[in-house]
Amino acid sequence: MAFGRQSGRMRVICLASALVLVLAGCGSQGGSGDDAPAEAVTAETAAAETAASEAAVAETADTEASASETADTEAPASEMEPLSIAATTTILGDIAANVAGDDAEITVLLPVGADPHDFLASSAQVALLHDADLVVANGLLLEESLIDVLRAVEADGVRLFEVAELLDPLPYGAGAGHDDHDEGEGDGHDHDEGEGHDEEEGEHDHDEGEGHDEEEGEHDHDEHGEGEDEGGEHEHEHDHGSEDPHFWMDPLRVAKAALHIADELNKIAPSPSWAERAEAYAASLEELDAEIRDLLSSIPEENRKLITNHDAFGYFAARYDFEVVGTVIPGGSTLAEPSSADLAALVDAIVDEGVRAIFAETIEPSILAEAVAAEVGSSVEVVELYSGSLGEPGTDAGTLIGMLRLNAERIAEALTP
Repeated sequence: MAFGRQSGRMRVICLASALVLVLAGCGSQGGSGDDAPAEAVTAETAAAETAASEAAVAETADTEASASETADTEAPASEMEPLSIAATTTILGDIAANVAGDDAEITVLLPVGADPHDFLASSAQVALLHDADLVVANGLLLEESLIDVLRAVEADGVRLFEVAELLDPLPYGAGAGHDDHDEGEGDGHDHDEGEGHDEEEGEHDHDEGEGHDEEEGEHDHDEHGEGEDEGGEHEHEHDHGSEDPHFWMDPLRVAKAALHIADELNKIAPSPSWAERAEAYAASLEELDAEIRDLLSSIPEENRKLITNHDAFGYFAARYDFEVVGTVIPGGSTLAEPSSADLAALVDAIVDEGVRAIFAETIEPSILAEAVAAEVGSSVEVVELYSGSLGEPGTDAGTLIGMLRLNAERIAEALTP
């Protein structure tokens, strides 16, 4: 098409040039025979040149406009501006990155090593949340110090997606028994091409309950005890509810989280790529689940007893047949403080149960855990695990898959005779 237009342009220019020559010749003959004024010939020549120039300019403009239209029409999808996703934790950021690929830019609010329970956002970080196309949060009061910020961002029209409530959350204390263990002895999960995600652990439909009424991207949050008072302000309880937010300790729940995030992204910018990447990531998590089970197989039943820093390993215990005997910090939040009586009772439990290790966390100082271990004696070691944050990029715990594998290796080493 561009070549044809250029040929047409050349023809116009050639014709105009020929006309100039003819007029010039006529002028020359007239001047010698009829004494025509030189000024007339010059005027005729100038007019012809002007006409040729205008035709050439018009043809060039036509060609450029056509080229611009073609470029606009044929612009590849890969050149479209990527979505902006903000994730509260490094763990959610890693999951979102595996789903989004190069089609989105991921911003993680919490730095590596930060505790999601007590992190406070700066004004610059709040501004980043306001600029995002989607904010991915954990929910179930994990980010308890960010609740007001997240609610304000959502009220301003930013799309907020809290994923934990969709993953058949366990109650706190589930790791104290094995009631949930039958949920997944290698069963995997149904993908259904990202639609509905059959939850074999107690199905959660995107369109029912869960507070995820997707009308104009708004979410209800009744599970937090929130509501609108007469003044129209949100009210919420900062004490922890009955549901455990630490779902990422179970790889199969992480797989489901990836599929749900893909669904949410598809509502913003429909593309088959979201689901394809989520499915591939889910498959890797299923392989990890089998690998972890194999790593832990060396631990005898009598040693499958955990003392952890706080109640963050309930999903791990339920998934892999462990029992959480006690925690250094009581409850599911690191913001609680143990009393002397709490610590004395924990020492007694460790001795009575013959527990071999106390598992501290990278997000919290291990001073209390070490004090308890010292009280018990040399039979107990303190082992550090990753819980609320990934490790530094490029390390073994720099991704969620790597972090879960490393935790399993450390637990197996500590509890295997």
